[in-house]
Parts: sequence; C-alpha cells; structure tokens
Amino acid sequence: MNTLIAISGLGVFCLIAEIFNFRKAIVPVVLLGLIAILGTTLNLWSFGALLNDQYTNMIVADKFSNAFSSLFILLTIFIVAMSHDVYKDHETKISDYIAIKIFLLAGAVAMVSFSNLSMYFLGIETLSIALYILAGSSRLDIKSNEAGMKYFLMGSFASGFILFGICLIYGAMGSFDVTEISEMSRSAELPIWFPIGISLVTVGMLFKIAAVPFHFWAPDVYEGSPSIVTATMSTLAKVVAFATLYKLLLAMNADISDAYQNIIIIVAIASMTVGNIMALRQKNVKRMLAFSGISHAGFMMMTLLSLSNSSGNLLYYTAAYALAGIASFAVIINVTRNKDNQDISNFNGLGKTNPIMAAVLTASLLSMAGIPIFSGFFAKFMLFTQTIQAGFLIIVIAGVINSIISVGYYFKLILAMYTKEASEEKQTTPFVYYAVGIVAILLNIIIGLYPNLITDLIN
Repeated sequence: MNTLIAISGLGVFCLIAEIFNFRKAIVPVVLLGLIAILGTTLNLWSFGALLNDQYTNMIVADKFSNAFSSLFILLTIFIVAMSHDVYKDHETKISDYIAIKIFLLAGAVAMVSFSNLSMYFLGIETLSIALYILAGSSRLDIKSNEAGMKYFLMGSFASGFILFGICLIYGAMGSFDVTEISEMSRSAELPIWFPIGISLVTVGMLFKIAAVPFHFWAPDVYEGSPSIVTATMSTLAKVVAFATLYKLLLAMNADISDAYQNIIIIVAIASMTVGNIMALRQKNVKRMLAFSGISHAGFMMMTLLSLSNSSGNLLYYTAAYALAGIASFAVIINVTRNKDNQDISNFNGLGKTNPIMAAVLTASLLSMAGIPIFSGFFAKFMLFTQTIQAGFLIIVIAGVINSIISVGYYFKLILAMYTKEASEEKQTTPFVYYAVGIVAILLNIIIGLYPNLITDLIN
C-alpha cells in the first residue's frame, strides 16, 4: 500500500507542478521519486510503515506483488525518461502526459497487489482509461484518433466481460475477498456460476493481453498510437495484464480442468502461430512488434498450465521480454521521430549511420527471438523445461517451431540495418535514447547470465 500511495503522490505532484509553472522539474523529480519507490519496493531501504492494517483486506504486499511492481516501476522509469524528449514540443501538456503515465503505473500496481476483486477492477479501469487517453493523445493525427477509439471500444467490451465475470463469482461465493473465495472454492460442490465467472474474467483478460482470437485490435492500435504509447502498451500494459491473470487464477484456487487446459493450449498455439505468420508480412515496424507481442502472449500462456510453481518463470520471461521491448522502442522512437511512418525502410543503413543504436536494436530483436546470450533464450528454455515436466510436449514443440519462424521477421529488420544503403545522412540522437537503450539491453544480458537475480525475488 505504501508503494501505491507514493506513486499516486507523484502523479498529484505532476499536476501541482503545472499550476506553479515548475514544468522543468517534473521529469527529474518523477524519475528520482520512482527510483526511491523502486528501492523501497525491493526492500533495499525503508521509510517505515505509513499505514496501519485497515487496508489489508484490499491490497496485499507479498513477494509476487513486490516483484512485479518493481518491474513495472523500472519500465515506467524508462518510459518517463524518453518522454522528456518526446514531449519537448508540448511543454504546456508535459505535466498531463507524465501524470497520466504515473496514474497508469498506480493502476498496474493495484492490479497485481489486489486481495479483493473490487480493487482488481479499479486497477484495471485506472490503467485502461489512462491508455485510452494516451492512444488518442495526438489530436491532429487521424491514425491516433482511430487508435484511441478502437482501443476504447474493444477495451470497454473486455471490461464488460470482466465485470460480468466478477458479478457471477460474487453471486456464487457471496464475497469479493480473494482469501474467502479461495477457501470456499475448495468445497466439494461449487455453484455453476463460479467456473462461468472465472471463464468470463479469463476471456476479458485475454482481450487485454491480445491473445488469439481476441487480438484484432492490437496491430491497428499499436500502429496508430504515438510511439511512446505503443512502447507502454507492448511492454508495461501487456506484462501487467498477464501477471494479473496469473495471480487471479492462482489466488482464487481455480481448479483448471482438462477442458480448460486444452483451451489454454489451443489459444497459446494459435497466438504463437498467428502472431508470427502475420508478423512475417509486415513492413511497418510497430505492426510487426504488435504481432510479435501476440506471439509472446502465447508463450506466456504456458505458465497457466502449471500455476502452482511457475510464478518465477513468468516473472523472468516478462522481465526479459519487457526489457528487450523497451530497448527496441528506444531505437524506433529515435529513428522515426521526424518521420510520418515507421516502415522498415527508415532503418536502412542504420548500422553505418548510427552503429550504437543499430547494435541495441539488433540485441533486443535477438533476445525476443530467443538467441543466446540474451535473457530471452533462457526465459524460453526455462518455460519449455517446466512445460515438458508438466506433461504438455505438444505446446513446447509448437513453441520451438514458432521461435524459428520468428527469426525470419526479426532478421528482416536486422538485414535492413546492415546490408542496405541509408536513404539519408546521420541525424543527431538525444542522449536519453542511448541511455535507455543501452541500460535496458545490458539489464537484459545481465539477467540472462544471472537469472537468480530475478527468480530469487519471487521464490
């Protein structure tokens, strides 16, 4: 709860800073505040208890919530750092944009820290509303307007499924408290509304993570949204949604039947396959990464087949994926910031005109493809090993095949950087993009070499 209140306080500070015309202090203060909050969340230092126990039936601070909250805060630090350059031409609105991102983070922390279904839904709505606004924040861009509208309509539809599912769970159990629901779910006879409610909530969350067949909104929204918002959606929002789905199924002691497992296997294989095949056809980098994200959602779904002991693997996979995604978007935002599109042709010759940025993008793509020495390889290896031990060989075979397919479209971008001639001369790169890209990819490599740095946070 301390983390959530501190984050909310930072958001309020952004709004107050605008009133007193302290715009230049917003980004530095927010970054320092997020670093301090990250330290307290990781228990590196403590400011003492700020609250009594009256809120413990709404929010719980355990290893799972602290570990994922720390990941969310780290990703937000990177996103806010890049926002300083992205919004330099919108000085009067920078407080609004940064505040929305901070409140989005508050919703994300609430989503993985809930111990009551009402707090779970409040977290979802806080995060979703922030993303709706950010997706359509480029008012004069018709694609951004379209992205905001599509995301709002599809997201609201998904929220309706989730809310209906929560109502059915409450009708079956008579409580919103997750601990009480978990205890009652061990009963020999459960009302039929309980599994139906769990199914509806699962469907709603599959919309949020853009898993097949609920993925149709993702490519258009990713392409139309401002690139900094696409980076937020493809890393922070996707990781939050999946961590929340995992916690929900685990905390409510949902008995995953054979039929439910078969559905998860089918959706996971379909997400991996459709995402990769469609990505092969894309010329727009953001659409390509949208389909790549759909594919990675399929890989993450493997953790749902062994709920009791896969939280460490889920944290490691999401950290590897998100860090690689942030590094790649640091390059993409820099290269396309003065362009009217994000086609692969914009990256032609980047290896010659800006070798550092090209190296960062290459490393991030290799990590997402699952190539050693990057953490993406070890994340997939750990996931495959656990899934085989759980007895689901078919999904591992599909995962290996799809990992090979993914190399095709990742290398299409890599080859453009190193084998084609640049269409324009080198442009100046702000230091922040170097810093975010290099730090993110170094962290990706470090956790690949020392996976215990991540898994020990939750095990």
